[in-house]
Amino acid sequence: MQRWKTAAIIGVGLIGGSIGLALRKRGLADAVIGIGRRQAGLDKALGLGAVTSAAINLEEGVRDADLVVVCTPVDQIAGHVLQVASVVSDHALLTDAGSTKASIVAKVEATLPKGKRFVGSHPLAGSEKNGVEFARADLFTGRIVVLTPSAHSAPKDICAATEFWRSLEAEVISMPPDVHDHVLATTSHLPHLVACAVAQITPNSELQLTAGGWRDLTRIASGEPDLWLPILLDNRLNILNSLARFEKTMAEFRAALDKADPAKLRQLLTEGKLCRDAVGN
Repeated sequence: MQRWKTAAIIGVGLIGGSIGLALRKRGLADAVIGIGRRQAGLDKALGLGAVTSAAINLEEGVRDADLVVVCTPVDQIAGHVLQVASVVSDHALLTDAGSTKASIVAKVEATLPKGKRFVGSHPLAGSEKNGVEFARADLFTGRIVVLTPSAHSAPKDICAATEFWRSLEAEVISMPPDVHDHVLATTSHLPHLVACAVAQITPNSELQLTAGGWRDLTRIASGEPDLWLPILLDNRLNILNSLARFEKTMAEFRAALDKADPAKLRQLLTEGKLCRDAVGN
């Protein structure tokens, strides 16, 4: 199993903090450096044991790293990867944890210095909770991490990125960046919109009557808007396509209700149940 002399994590929140905890718990890195904009957050990461040291200055923090994971908002990731690439040695592996991939990979590869090693990735292990205080060493255990290599990715770098995530007990699959964004529009980004919409239309006077169904459906609406805004804008064309399919299905539900059509309602409910049951718990 690959061990790292120095791992650097840019953005030590839920995902970055969990990476740090996982690396440290499994003894996979001699040093784990947390890099962020706010000293208070870095101090919290240090106190929780997610990192062994911290830095405000990105270039100083990553200079000696042989593994760098960028866990910042999606509209900042490409810039941070390129900033890192200008400092680290050629043997350092660079990856990220962004929820969108096509634009990130394209921007990075457009100006990535020759010889630098970058492979995009996305751990499907998020939560509506934010902050390193919610980080867990087992966050990635049994969860999917999607690698999004491009035609320019070296096989050895893809293997190294795969081994890294597997060392955190994740299951790794690979697909092109544009395919990732197309799929995640329906499996992640649209659900966030739907959760927010259901929460938003519920009057405050009725919140005391919410039960399991409402709470399960709207849980992810508690996600930080400043993190979700760039995700939705970056993948908006794919999300619009998914939203169109959703609106078509909701129109079928509406028509069936309007006509009091039990056969059509049963069909739609059954189709939804079968799809959900196929996923399991």
